[in-house]
Amino acid sequence: MGWQDDRGPKPGAAPGPGERRPPPPGGFGHGGAWAAAPPSAAVAVALEAAAGPGDRYDGADTDALTGIVARWAALESWAAAGKLAALRAMMREDADGTPRLRRRPGLPDGWDDSLSYEVAQALAMGPVSADNLAQLAWTLGVRLPGTGRLLADGTLTVAKARLIAGIFEPLDDGEAARAEALIAGEVPGKTYFQVERLAWRAALAVAPDVAERRRSKAERERARVTVFREESGAVGLSGRDLPAAQALAGHAGVLARARDYEASGAFPGQRASGLEALAFLHLLNGVSAADAIAFARTAAEPPDSEPGQEDDGDGPDAPDGENGPNGGGDGQPGQDVEHAGDGGDEPAGDGGDDGDPVSNENLGSGSGPDEGSGPDDPAPVGDHAALPEVTVPLVTLQGLAARAGENRLLGPLDPALARDLAAAAARSRYSRWEITVVDEQGYAAGHGTARPRPGSRQQPQPPPHPPGPGGCALPGRINITVTQTRLCQLATQAAQPRSGAPPGGWNLAPRPAGTWTLTLPGGRDLTVRFDAVPTHDCDHAHEVDTYQPSQRLRRLVQVRDRECTFPPCSRPASESDFEHAVPYDQGGKTDACNAGARSRRCHQVKQSPGWSVTQPKPGWHVWTTPTGRSYIQEPWRYIA
Repeated sequence: MGWQDDRGPKPGAAPGPGERRPPPPGGFGHGGAWAAAPPSAAVAVALEAAAGPGDRYDGADTDALTGIVARWAALESWAAAGKLAALRAMMREDADGTPRLRRRPGLPDGWDDSLSYEVAQALAMGPVSADNLAQLAWTLGVRLPGTGRLLADGTLTVAKARLIAGIFEPLDDGEAARAEALIAGEVPGKTYFQVERLAWRAALAVAPDVAERRRSKAERERARVTVFREESGAVGLSGRDLPAAQALAGHAGVLARARDYEASGAFPGQRASGLEALAFLHLLNGVSAADAIAFARTAAEPPDSEPGQEDDGDGPDAPDGENGPNGGGDGQPGQDVEHAGDGGDEPAGDGGDDGDPVSNENLGSGSGPDEGSGPDDPAPVGDHAALPEVTVPLVTLQGLAARAGENRLLGPLDPALARDLAAAAARSRYSRWEITVVDEQGYAAGHGTARPRPGSRQQPQPPPHPPGPGGCALPGRINITVTQTRLCQLATQAAQPRSGAPPGGWNLAPRPAGTWTLTLPGGRDLTVRFDAVPTHDCDHAHEVDTYQPSQRLRRLVQVRDRECTFPPCSRPASESDFEHAVPYDQGGKTDACNAGARSRRCHQVKQSPGWSVTQPKPGWHVWTTPTGRSYIQEPWRYIA
C-alpha cells in the first residue's frame, strides 16, 4: 500500500503492537483532526497514506480532498521555509568564503560568491537567481522574521513572501518591522494581488515618501521600451517605468479604441484582449480607427461579392442575451473571467486581478464633452469611455496629511503620485468626480457625484498645463474620500466668519439645501449631494419593487463593495453584476441589504448546487461552499 512495512501484517490484518493505521481521508475534511494541523513531517506521512496506491485518494470525498489540497499547499510552504533556513545556516558557516566548523548565531551582512555558485550548482539555477534566493533567506530570517514564520506555518506561499520582501525592500529596518506588523494579521487567506495591495498600503503608511523617491529615480534612469519574445513565439512590446498619468491616459486610449472596433462589428470572432492589442499597434503606427475598420470590413467580404453586397446566408451567431432572474446575470454586462492569483503563486496578468480589460459601465454624470477640450486633453472616445479610476483622500489633496490613494491598475498610490494624478484629472474637462464619506473603520457611509451647478454653463478654465510630461491632462474618474469627522469639521468651519479670500483648490464646503461644493484647482465649482451608503444598517431608501435596481442603488452598492464580494475575486464592482443574495423570483428584495457585487463567473458559481450567499447585515457577505466551509467578505475599507 506504500505506507505499510512489507514485513508487517498483510492488508486487512489487525495491527500488531506499536503499529498505527493511517488516518482516514475524512480526517482532512472540514473540522477533521488533520484539517488545521500545522505542516510537519507527520502531516506529510498522513497525506501520503491518504493518497493510497496510485495517488487515487480512495474513500476521500470533495470535502476531504479540499482539506488535503490545502495541507499539501501548507507543506509546500513549510518545505520552502526549511530550504531557506538551510541557506541561512550556510551563510553562518561561510560568511567570508571560508568554511567554519562552528556556526555563529547571527547572520552576516553579505556572503562570498563561492556560496552563490555552490547553491547555483546544487539547485541548477543561475548565480544571479542563487543570489536572489540567498537574499530572500536572509530577509525572512533577519529583517522580516514574522513573514518568515508565516511561510513556515503554511500561511504564505513563497511567491507571496517574496512579494512582501520586495515591496518592503526600500524601507529601513524599523519601518519594515512596523509595516510587517500592520499586515501580519491580514494576509491569511488573501490572494497574491490582495497581499500585494496590503503590503503597499502598509509601506506607504509607515514611509509615504519612499515610493515617490523610488518612482522618480526610475522615471529618470530606467524609462524604456522593450521588445521581447513571448513563450508562444509571438513578440511583446512593453513600455517600462513610464510617468503614471501619461501611461494611464495611453491605456485608456487603447481601451477606447478597442471598444470602437468591437462596436463596429468589423472584427468578428476577435476577443476583447485581441482588439486591445490591435488598437495598441494601430495607435503606435498612426492608423486611424476609420481606416482600420474600413480595411477590416473589406478583408471580411467574400472574394466574389461586390463591395457593400450583403451576405444572403445566416450571419454569425448573435451574442447570448442577458440572463433573467433565474439566469447567470442581473442584466448588466459581464464576462466569464479568471480570478486573480487562482494558484496563489503568481500574479495573474499585468493588472493583478482578472486579467481582463477594464470596463467602466454606468459611469454616472459629470462634466460633459460639450465643454470643449484643449490640445493636450485627450477626449474620451466611444459611448463607454474608459476613464482610469483614482481614489485619493481629501486631506492628501489639501496637503494636511500623507495618506495613500488607490488605482485598480497601479494598486496603492503614494501621496505624491495620488496628488499628481488628481491634478492631471483636474486639467481635463472630461474627468468625473465623486466623493465618498467613510466612517472610523474605513467603511463607506455616504457618497455623492459632483456635477456642475444647475444653470452654470460657463465654468472657469482648468489650470494651465505646466511644461514637461508632468503637465498632461488625464481624463479620469476621481473618487475623493473624506472621513465623517473631517466633514463635520468642515461644516463647523463654514459656519464661522471667513475672510473674503476665495477658496483654494480642493476645497469642500457646505451649501444650502443639504448640498456641498467641491472647488477644483483653477476655481471650477461642482455641486455634491450625499446619499447614505447602506453599510451596517439598511434604511431601504432606494429599494425598488422591480428586478432591476435604480442607477443610484446600483452605484451605492458598488461603492460599498468596490470589488466582487467573493473573497478571492478582485474584479471591480463597476464591472460586476448587481446580484440578489436571495433570488428575486424567490422573494428577494431589490435592495442594498439583499444585494452585492458579483463578477459574472462568481455569480454563476453562486447559483450552482450547494453554494449559497447570505448577508447577516448590509455589506457582509457570507459564502458557503458545497463542502460546508464558510467565508466572510466585509465591505471595502477606504483610506481617508
